[in-house]
Amino acid sequence: MFNGKNILITGGTGSFGKKYTEVLLKKYKPNKIIIYSRDELKQYEMAQVFNNKCMRYMLGDVRDLDRLKKAMYGVNFVIHAAALKHVPIAEYNPMECIKTNINGASNVIDASLECGVQKVIALSTDKAANPINLYGATKLASDKLFVAANNIRGGRRTAFSVVRYGNVVGSRGSVVPLFQKLIREGAKELPITEEHMTRFWITLEQGVEFVLKNFARMYGGEIFIPKISSMTMLELAKTLAPNLGVNIIGIRPGEKLHEVMVPKDDSHLTLEFDDHFVIQPSIIFTQKSDFTCNALNEIGKPVKIGFEYSSETNTMWLDEKGLLEMIGA
Repeated sequence: MFNGKNILITGGTGSFGKKYTEVLLKKYKPNKIIIYSRDELKQYEMAQVFNNKCMRYMLGDVRDLDRLKKAMYGVNFVIHAAALKHVPIAEYNPMECIKTNINGASNVIDASLECGVQKVIALSTDKAANPINLYGATKLASDKLFVAANNIRGGRRTAFSVVRYGNVVGSRGSVVPLFQKLIREGAKELPITEEHMTRFWITLEQGVEFVLKNFARMYGGEIFIPKISSMTMLELAKTLAPNLGVNIIGIRPGEKLHEVMVPKDDSHLTLEFDDHFVIQPSIIFTQKSDFTCNALNEIGKPVKIGFEYSSETNTMWLDEKGLLEMIGA
């Protein structure tokens, strides 16, 4: 579905954007891939690797609606990956996080509608479910904006959906590269916030493939959540460095002990498919109202009332072999 199409990735110089670009170039023949981001150095460095004639690099901030509109003229598909996502930094700089993650999301929606984009997928995070930190709260607001955008499109063709998943192994800012760096530098112990802390884990490849498939699945208004594995932070540290000790440093500002991707309060809206969940929109005015059969004819069933998809009670757990395979991937 991406052959001959124009695709724009906000925040495209990040870990996800680079991998998404790599997969698009490998599997499809797009007309244009537009990398929209605000850091000229990262764009320059990315252009040294991805210099195909279909590549376009546009400097711009999602806070700038006019610039977004210029970038989206003629675009078919948008992946909104731009965000401020460092939890403690967001706690210290709340308005900056709000300007990018909420106001920026609103700008992406407005520009997509005005420019007639066909489909938009916004990347979310497990921290948006039952948020306790500012980053999670801004991403929840962003999710709500993208879901509700389907009700203001009128006769326009633009459809909006959200993909929510957990920590990406090996992505910039992930704890795995930090631990690997400390191990290389000869650290005697690894810092652990809390030994019982659990997280969902996914590879960049899995995340990219999930987003690609959801462009084909979506009608508009869905929050897509993959079924992925959990692991405790202690097990992660012991897998990476079995001979090193650990230092319990305590939970950082805004951190949770466990993450949730489907809250209990959304269970009445949640459908379970073979490899993913879908949270249906709570208010539907204009688009398809039955999400039990998606656009790929996959069939989902309602979960039980009170169901919660949590990293603590997850039925899928990573062992040492599984984690090392993910890191290797």
